[in-house]
Amino acid sequence: MKAIGIDIGTTTISGIVLDTEKRQVLEARTVQNGSFIKTEHEWERIQDVDVILDKAEDLVKELLACCPEADVIGLTGQMHGIVYLNRNGRHVSPLYTWQDGRGNLSSDGHKPLTEQVMDKTGVFIASGYGLISHLYNLRNGLVPQEAVSLCTIGDYLGMVLTGRKYPLVHISNAASLGFFDVQRGGFRKDAMKEMGIDPSILPEITEDFTELGRYQGIPVTAALGDNQASFLGSVGIHKNILLLNMGTGGQISALSDRYFEAQGIEARPFVKGKYLLVGASLCGGRAYAVLEHFFRSYAKTAGMEEASQYAVMAELAERGMKGADRLKVCTAFNGTRAEPGLRGSITNIGEDNFTPESLTFGVLEGMTRELYDMYCLMREGTDLKAERLVASGNGLRMNPVLQEICSGMFGAELILADFKEEAACGAAVSGTMVKGIMEVDTHEMTIQMLPEEQGN
Repeated sequence: MKAIGIDIGTTTISGIVLDTEKRQVLEARTVQNGSFIKTEHEWERIQDVDVILDKAEDLVKELLACCPEADVIGLTGQMHGIVYLNRNGRHVSPLYTWQDGRGNLSSDGHKPLTEQVMDKTGVFIASGYGLISHLYNLRNGLVPQEAVSLCTIGDYLGMVLTGRKYPLVHISNAASLGFFDVQRGGFRKDAMKEMGIDPSILPEITEDFTELGRYQGIPVTAALGDNQASFLGSVGIHKNILLLNMGTGGQISALSDRYFEAQGIEARPFVKGKYLLVGASLCGGRAYAVLEHFFRSYAKTAGMEEASQYAVMAELAERGMKGADRLKVCTAFNGTRAEPGLRGSITNIGEDNFTPESLTFGVLEGMTRELYDMYCLMREGTDLKAERLVASGNGLRMNPVLQEICSGMFGAELILADFKEEAACGAAVSGTMVKGIMEVDTHEMTIQMLPEEQGN
């Protein structure tokens, strides 16, 4: 059986062809998303839906040209964000992405919207979650008149491919919109009404991996949340194997039979009866990019040619790792989901350790500690134990010192995910798990990239 998986990421759109019998990725393609829309608001992060769809559909066509015998198309994409739809199931808005900051704004001149929701309903919802963006839009007259429903961008691609007029959303994506009771498996409609949100805008949800319809005769399945897809594609369904991602942000994910939440830790629906415990650092790999910009700016001011500093920083990190009295760096440069106003810091500064190498190593260690602290909360509340780490994201893939820091801090072996497109792979796997198509034993699923295909 061969399955196509498509992943609509924030910066890239990826697609793969997975051979489930050989457990190999036969084809892999990645294109730049490139759809951000410039606006006058610094807090606004929106993307052009038409640009995304054109690129995603072209990717589907290209993969089908390589593999016309494909049996199923599975989908995933960036969670939390929303697209508004009209009665014909077509978009009438841009994509309000997970990075959008309107939820941290005030609509009454006082508290941010997120705090207003917490105070009135007791529901925590972070800025960037679709329904807090919707609430801001409601209060500011920004919801299109034609809008009758909303969904994530992965869900919308499924609608376009199959001609559906109303969204059917997997519970993993539904929960990412906010106002969702994960234990009960449904939206908190009473809380939404308290805030003035009409629940009729909500999509239909499903707990199963479900067929949406057909594209050129090939079944297309409901989109899986990208966090769950990445876990499925790189870890499978295994306990005590943690997925660490360091890219645009940072994230730690672990499978649990037990529902558990704490400050900064979410329990996200996965497969029936199982949850993904997830912690996210908002800055993540960007903290290292901020440091690179600092060094680059200094070099330019000192009269040197402006150039990337990452190669120099790699040497600095190596030397910084050998130091005993190190700088302590908090890399919450963009705050946290629970405390968006929090900022980073550098402590333990001494006359001998205030050096570029100590700072570079300290930033990498700080990036790791944010995720490790989240793991400690998970471990205290469940029977979770880190037996192995699976690393994904270029921030980890391309930084051996960061890999060593992670392995040492967590006290577990770290291995790299077999290939970069783990979310697209998870989407393909979820497609094969649709009842009536094929059931894949994900406990035994090990995905490998063919050497000759790695350059694609």
